[in-house]
Amino acid sequence: MQSRLRSNDFIQILVCAAFGAVVGALVAGVHALVDLLHETGFRLATEHSLSTGIGVDPQRILVIPLIGGLLLGLSALVGRRFRPKEVVDPIEANALHGGRLSLIDSLRLLVSTIISNASGVAVGMEAGYAQLGSGVLSKVGQLFRLRRSDLRIFVGAGAAAAIAAAFNAPLAGAFYGYELILGSYSVQSLAPVAAAALTSTLTLRALMDPAPLFDVGFIFPFSPWLYLAFALLGILSAGFAVLAMQAVTWAERGLRRLPLPPWLRPAVGGLLVSAIALLVPQVLGSGHGAIQLVFDSSFTLPLLLVLLAAKLLASALSLGAGFRGGLFSASLFLGCLFGAAFADVAGYLAPHLVQQHATLMMVGMASVAAGVIGAPLTMMFLVLEGTGNFPLTVGVMVGVVFASTIVRLTFGYSFSTWRFHQRGLGIRSPHDVGWLADLTVSRLMRADPKTVPATMPIDAVREKFPLGSAKRVFVVDGNGAFAGTIDISAVHEAEAGDGPDRRLAGDLAADADLFLLPYDNVRTALARFEQREVETLPVLASVGDRSVAGYLTEQFALRRYNQELERRRTAELGERDLFSISEPRR
Repeated sequence: MQSRLRSNDFIQILVCAAFGAVVGALVAGVHALVDLLHETGFRLATEHSLSTGIGVDPQRILVIPLIGGLLLGLSALVGRRFRPKEVVDPIEANALHGGRLSLIDSLRLLVSTIISNASGVAVGMEAGYAQLGSGVLSKVGQLFRLRRSDLRIFVGAGAAAAIAAAFNAPLAGAFYGYELILGSYSVQSLAPVAAAALTSTLTLRALMDPAPLFDVGFIFPFSPWLYLAFALLGILSAGFAVLAMQAVTWAERGLRRLPLPPWLRPAVGGLLVSAIALLVPQVLGSGHGAIQLVFDSSFTLPLLLVLLAAKLLASALSLGAGFRGGLFSASLFLGCLFGAAFADVAGYLAPHLVQQHATLMMVGMASVAAGVIGAPLTMMFLVLEGTGNFPLTVGVMVGVVFASTIVRLTFGYSFSTWRFHQRGLGIRSPHDVGWLADLTVSRLMRADPKTVPATMPIDAVREKFPLGSAKRVFVVDGNGAFAGTIDISAVHEAEAGDGPDRRLAGDLAADADLFLLPYDNVRTALARFEQREVETLPVLASVGDRSVAGYLTEQFALRRYNQELERRRTAELGERDLFSISEPRR
């Protein structure tokens, strides 16, 4: 069965579809659990969600975020004793680890996200959902020992299934997988990811009756001139998106300066969010219900600005304090408020734009979210599936293109990759760069190096290695440590004409500081070859142990590097045998 799954694309599609349905059921269950925790913890009326701020008990606003922060901090403290490493998220897994995710760590992150959301702070569940879906499909792929490229697709399919179920939007979920988790669209990834997103959504609809994503009412037709306003809104949204991402970093740095142990920071963050929520309760929760509230209400411009500033501050404090959940939902709500404020200002300057208030709100929502999340097509399809309005989606596309392009060219990060940057990981996309780390010198080298002791006479070296038998030999001292390299052709050219040559191998040894280590990757090795203009380099056992473990030639390193590039290209094109690759001889 393992070999059949590894080599059969159709079976892989069926597996993704089947487990996409499983992910959809899990997301539906977690969603119901979080709603129940909100209703119980904040004494909500069943017809209102937490983020609407309607009917929320003020005493619970003070207490629940504090309790949730303490619980999250203590659970993280205990968890680090048993699993001290950071949880690998789907983007990092696909970029560095070939799609390998720990299901246990994914469940840990899901629990942390549930605690964070149950606390009522300004985070959403989408990060937890994506982690859950990716973890499940990655585990399935690992059980069947899938190829690296196929396992990465399974991770994308799991995340797509989760987001599709979270928003009841299969197209948005699928393109979330393509854009954010895989980094590109390919023929090979089309069917598995789309199938998982579709079955996940259908399962969600079978288990529950999800409310419409947006109910924006009637959208008035708009003239082509309004596209200029959409473009301007997209440009402004780019700046606001960067501000939102930076605000999280500023909040995190500020909280870290407090003389408190790390496990207490979530509790402090919860108290600060509570203080804001007592004045503006709409900052609580993910923001889904608040988005509809803004569409249904007629907030004045000052109130919109207060809501915008309060939600931005609450989201930054929540994530900066260590609550889990990401900025997906918050960026949608922030964008909605930003678009509404822009629409009010535009209405003052051009009264005929008043009737386009909902349109500008949708453009602002998608533009800010595209800048923050880094998935422009996902946001376009989210609007299309949420409204069913194609002309509106075209207008949204204008703002999204401007916002995402400006953020990419000026800031250079999405929120996920910005967080990686803060952790010191050089990841700017989910494109697979981990294979470079896996293609190490220890995997490429030959383990039969030709060595001579430094005390061997040169005549003996000539006799042992006649011309053509070897190009270079490595000299070792009395302790077996690398002492340099001898060029055999140069040894024979310097052959003495009269009498014995009294020189020793150590006398001709050179470049004792020129070597590779087993954990160096192929790119490091190629750079060393180019820098010193040599064809062969010794591989030492370690920095402390200078014994010669093997050697590597530039020709073989280049050949293997090009083969791996061809394999990546083959996977992107969806062909398994595009290049006929055979293992080269070293």
